[in-house]
Amino acid sequence: MSTEQRKKLGILMVNMFIAIGSFGIIIPILPAYLESIGEGGTAAGLMIAIFAGAQLVMSPITGKWTDQYGRRKLIIYGLIGLTLSMFIFYASNSVWWLYFSRVIGGIGAAMLIPAIFAYVADITTMDQRARGNSLVSASMSLGIVIGPGIGGFLTDFGLKMPFLISALVSLVAVIFSIIVLKESKPEQASTIIKNHVDESMAKKMIRSVKMPYFIPLIITLVMSFGLMAYESVLGLFVDNQFGATPKEIAMMVTSTGLVSVIVQLFVVDRIVYHYGEKTVLNIFLGVAALAFFLSLFAPSYPFFFGTTLLIFLATSILRPVLNTLISKLAGDEQGFAMGMNNMYMSIGNVLGPTLAGLLYDVNIIYPFILGLTLLVVTLLTTILWQKQSLNKNLKVKVE
Repeated sequence: MSTEQRKKLGILMVNMFIAIGSFGIIIPILPAYLESIGEGGTAAGLMIAIFAGAQLVMSPITGKWTDQYGRRKLIIYGLIGLTLSMFIFYASNSVWWLYFSRVIGGIGAAMLIPAIFAYVADITTMDQRARGNSLVSASMSLGIVIGPGIGGFLTDFGLKMPFLISALVSLVAVIFSIIVLKESKPEQASTIIKNHVDESMAKKMIRSVKMPYFIPLIITLVMSFGLMAYESVLGLFVDNQFGATPKEIAMMVTSTGLVSVIVQLFVVDRIVYHYGEKTVLNIFLGVAALAFFLSLFAPSYPFFFGTTLLIFLATSILRPVLNTLISKLAGDEQGFAMGMNNMYMSIGNVLGPTLAGLLYDVNIIYPFILGLTLLVVTLLTTILWQKQSLNKNLKVKVE
């Protein structure tokens, strides 16, 4: 990559890190804060569901706005939404205002994430795209790892201090982007974009089914579903099965985040370069399925810890590979494709924890059986799809 490309990617990585890290700051103190205002598990669950729901509704719309109005505007507006969400969180003691802040935050994320990945597509070649996507994904993972650690430290200065710092850091990202971020999308709008500006969300959904990247969208949904389902019952499962302490659970979560950062920074680009998206996709869907299968028979906490790391290793590679594959097949509609990608991911984020919680109450092993079943079906579907269309579509796009 050229110096200019690295500079632009660096700006995107800083924005993504700040956006994800600023929310991560509040994670360690959220349970104590909700308890202080007389709320509990229901409110905590709704915080996640409302945020994901807002993303789900808005992502197809904001993805199209990214193509229509440009990447820079949507990145800045998205950061403003996240900043406003954090300030509302800090200023309010009403759970309804907290829910409202999560709506604003979800809309902000729906603007920010598709625009950033569309920006990556604008400034990279086909061969460079996996590297660009993996770097941005690594900055997300790093924010997930570092944010909670900073939040835990800030609680020494008061229960609300992490909310204020989170809002201020996010505001810095807004100012930073306004000053240094330049538009990446060519000024001339494509004919396709003009023809589809006024589409309803239902029509966008129907159109996504007809796109050459529909199967990667489904894989994104399944992966998000499985990962969020797994994470939502992880602490409960290891506590119930192995008597894991909070410290052991925290160590597991932190380790998975570190694995994600390392893999996305140093591994994804190399294996995609050597083996291609198609092969990497098949291998690591298989690895994820194997890890889910092994987790069903885990005899101890260390063994389950190992299967968990294997699952996060696989998904850390699959996420940027899927983004790259969708981007390569999207042509001129990068914003629309990334918006739909974010929407399918949000569907998984909403359904995964909900269904996993219901199944866990029936039998603690059922969420893992469901994840394994979905992954096996997805792997078989992916292999069939690749045989029918992937090589032909990629060849057309490259030419």
